[in-house]
Amino acid sequence: MTGPEMSAVDSEIMEAVDEALQGLELEPHETADILGFANREVPHLQTPEDSYFVLGSYRDPYIRRLRTVENELAKRLGTYPFLMGDLAEIDIDRLPVFRIRFTLLATYADHIVAVYEQDAGGEVTELGKISATPYFEKSTVLPRDYAWMTDRNLETVADLLAAAVNVYFNDDLDEGDTESELNSLVTQAQRNGVEVSRESIVDRIEEREGTEREAVSYSWVHLNEFRLFELHGRCFPWTDPEELRDATDRIP
Repeated sequence: MTGPEMSAVDSEIMEAVDEALQGLELEPHETADILGFANREVPHLQTPEDSYFVLGSYRDPYIRRLRTVENELAKRLGTYPFLMGDLAEIDIDRLPVFRIRFTLLATYADHIVAVYEQDAGGEVTELGKISATPYFEKSTVLPRDYAWMTDRNLETVADLLAAAVNVYFNDDLDEGDTESELNSLVTQAQRNGVEVSRESIVDRIEEREGTEREAVSYSWVHLNEFRLFELHGRCFPWTDPEELRDATDRIP
């Protein structure tokens, strides 16, 4: 797969591809096309700039959040944030080219940032990849409305909002239960030093528009993966675009 005429850099690239494809034998033209992609894109990830590979759904309205993160990261000096969808394609019908492109970009990027607002779509596969070696240590997740429900975890307004949204839009609770749960959450947050009122939290929730008013529901698998990142200090929940900007500011 790495012929004698191949440079050390190309050999390293193809070793990553070989691992991604589980040792699949490639045709010479396939190797050439993959190296063509790598030689166009990888050099941008090998400069003194900090590169940020931004992951998430490209469907509307979710793509807007990816652009928000990309734009916020671009405001930092010496950074190169990017989305895979903005880069060149690899036109090889026989191969799983998404897997190849993801592997090369994730391998050479300095940081990986993933934005979540749903538990379906390609983001599920991406979460599985970045929560494991070798990508975990360079990855950060930004899940909307995520909250690991423990008292001590309500340490910021963002934590409280995420938990409150899930209570507020829970159809299994009647009005009295909802009010009681919200009061309990606010009390817990206040005990943790968060300066907030129940009224301000409800106002923030009711500002959500259209289909985005409902809380995001994640599978137990998602919640466990988010919790792992959280325990390592690289999970920053958010509930609205302004909080997403604040969460992006916390990314290393």
